[in-house]
Amino acid sequence: MALLQYQRENLHYLSEELLRLQECLSKYERSDDGSTPQVDLVHLLAARDQELRALSAEMNQVQSELRLARNLIAERDSEIQRISTTNNQYVEENERLRAILGEWSARAAKLERVLETERMSNLELQKKISKLRNQPEKSTKDHGT
Repeated sequence: MALLQYQRENLHYLSEELLRLQECLSKYERSDDGSTPQVDLVHLLAARDQELRALSAEMNQVQSELRLARNLIAERDSEIQRISTTNNQYVEENERLRAILGEWSARAAKLERVLETERMSNLELQKKISKLRNQPEKSTKDHGT
């Protein structure tokens, strides 16, 4: 941007210089006293005009490059926005999956507790069954003697 501003100021200065030189040239052309060679003024004016055109072309080139850079930035911004949106969707999906995983973990822990309780209950029942099976044998042995 600073380069464009510099180019604009330089272009403005050269335009003013060109007008001033054209004015001088017209004054000298009107005075035929031969005090100032007209060829030098014409050459100087042509050189300034060429400088002005070169600067104008350079400014157009810089503006074109600036437009291209802005377009690239806009494309990148759009791509970043798209990636950010996709990332946010992944984050939401991960949160949802974590919640499901937490729920399943809680269910699994609850089922493990129930299973452990069932195992303990089964062990107790097996002990009672064993005792009950052993008791009739003892009572039949006791009666047989």
